[in-house]
Amino acid sequence: MIVVAGEALVDMVPVGDDELAPLAPKLGGGPYNVAVALGRLDVPTSFLSRVSSDHFGEQLIKRLHASNVSTDLVQRGPENTTLAVVGLAEDGSARYSFYVDGTADRLVEDPGPLPADVRAVSFGTLSLVLEPGASVYEKVLRRESKRLLTALDPNIRAGLIDDPGAYRARFRSWLPDVGLLKVSAEDAQWLAEGSDDLRDVIEIARTWISQGPAAVVLTRGGEGLSVITATGRVDVPPVKVDVVDTIGAGDTVQGALLAWLHDHDALSVEKVRALGSEEWTDALTFAGAAAAITCSRAGAEPPFASELTAALGG
Repeated sequence: MIVVAGEALVDMVPVGDDELAPLAPKLGGGPYNVAVALGRLDVPTSFLSRVSSDHFGEQLIKRLHASNVSTDLVQRGPENTTLAVVGLAEDGSARYSFYVDGTADRLVEDPGPLPADVRAVSFGTLSLVLEPGASVYEKVLRRESKRLLTALDPNIRAGLIDDPGAYRARFRSWLPDVGLLKVSAEDAQWLAEGSDDLRDVIEIARTWISQGPAAVVLTRGGEGLSVITATGRVDVPPVKVDVVDTIGAGDTVQGALLAWLHDHDALSVEKVRALGSEEWTDALTFAGAAAAITCSRAGAEPPFASELTAALGG
């Protein structure tokens, strides 16, 4: 079992190219998308969050069930669902503005130690920024890292971070408790206040490796995926696809990576650290193909296992 911890929200996505195009609701949130990706790839998955009992919350729960995700760890509350208004650039990349005051996912409570059959837990995005929930998830991260593979995708939303310096220090404090770090090149640059030159980003990742993670996976948009470990670096090229939008692409990479590790009995820090270049090439290719499918359709719609198998020629 893999647990994904964090927020579920609704993306309000423009329909059409006009600046005043109407907005359509799409179910999402970084951790929510990771859970959906894992469930659709036939990995036993449970979602840990607080979800509203409003109409959007009901739809979020229904989609989890339809994607084979357990909601046994989901808490419910009457607070509103978080909303994210999405703007799309010409290349399909997304920018966000958020409505988060007093929303349900911020009020999650510590569930206590996770069930004995859990082998990994994934964290990220708004849930590690917005209090009081951020401190709850941080407590779970630190506690579970003692026995599980912990995965982190910070998925920076700078507009919601009031004190960047304090957040960067907090991020560094998590690293000893993180087994697998997945981060975009842009987020790596922001977190380290470095340049966007790939060589600098790689050096940033190597610094993080020395502080805890067994591997740092970099998403590089149209340049593909890379992984940095203590013993070297592996790159895979991007999958050619007609991009509709990039919503959920990074979340799909996170989910697909964890699914590959699950399928190859590598859900531990020691086993991730022991992966060789051929195995990482296989894992990154798998994750990149999954993300390409997500980019080919509107909103965060990760592929089902049968779709990904077909895309990989299986």
